Amino acid sequence: MPNFVEPPIESPASLEQAYGLLRDGDGRPWRPLAGGTDVMVQITGEIGEPPARLLDIWAIDELRGIHVEDGALLIGALTTYTAIRRSDEVAGLVPVLAEAAATIGAAQIQNRGTLGGNVVNASPAGDTLPVLLAVDAEFVLGSSDGERTVPARSFWTGYRQTARHDHELLLRVRIPLLSGREVRFRKVGTRRAQAISKVVMALSWRVDGDAWTDVRLGLGSIAATPVRAPATEAALEGQAPTREAADAAAAALSAEIHPIDDVRSTADYRRAVAGRVLHRLIRDNGGW
Repeated sequence: MPNFVEPPIESPASLEQAYGLLRDGDGRPWRPLAGGTDVMVQITGEIGEPPARLLDIWAIDELRGIHVEDGALLIGALTTYTAIRRSDEVAGLVPVLAEAAATIGAAQIQNRGTLGGNVVNASPAGDTLPVLLAVDAEFVLGSSDGERTVPARSFWTGYRQTARHDHELLLRVRIPLLSGREVRFRKVGTRRAQAISKVVMALSWRVDGDAWTDVRLGLGSIAATPVRAPATEAALEGQAPTREAADAAAAALSAEIHPIDDVRSTADYRRAVAGRVLHRLIRDNGGW
């Protein structure tokens, strides 16, 4: 194991304490530490710039829980993947999120890793993030100044960069509950489990007669951030899930995206696979 220097760490027991530390005037930014499944690997493996200070928020119970309020499913930032997988509310209202959570790592990771950590870590390969894009999720951020809400589509601003300010914490994820919305998810990796995604996709729509409306397509492991594909969404809007519509949408997606090359895959592979995965999702719904 590489030698490393453990950053200074504080462990507040409440949001009030956390907000006070985040505003302590020291000048060195705090790195929030939730389950630690990504941060600790980065620190011990000396990957990237080490955090100046760690703010261990694991003991803040205010950041846990799943419930419905004002027409939306609210999920606390410290809610683990295991809790999401076992939640009756998630299973009944947004089952695709439980499906995505089940693809992340092994049981040990799912018991410790959190939805909020997946969001704020901002990896382009985060498996829940395309789902959150496809369901028009919103992220509620809090600080001593109060709360503000950022749409998922505006949250990831660059590679591992977000709209969260240094003095803020992610409090919860808000998923609007829309009548008649369907969502499908697909992940492609080196193997069926315990693999970082090469392409991950979530497609949502509502049905109006035979046609799809309110189409949303979220993509991961394609660009430097999780992204929507608006041109491909437009190609599907108002269409029935036919073979012709699937062909047109797959072609639109291949033309729209500019995939990344990295150690896991090539841009050409990602472009080809993304089109085929989208085609398959449409075909599965169309029944042809």
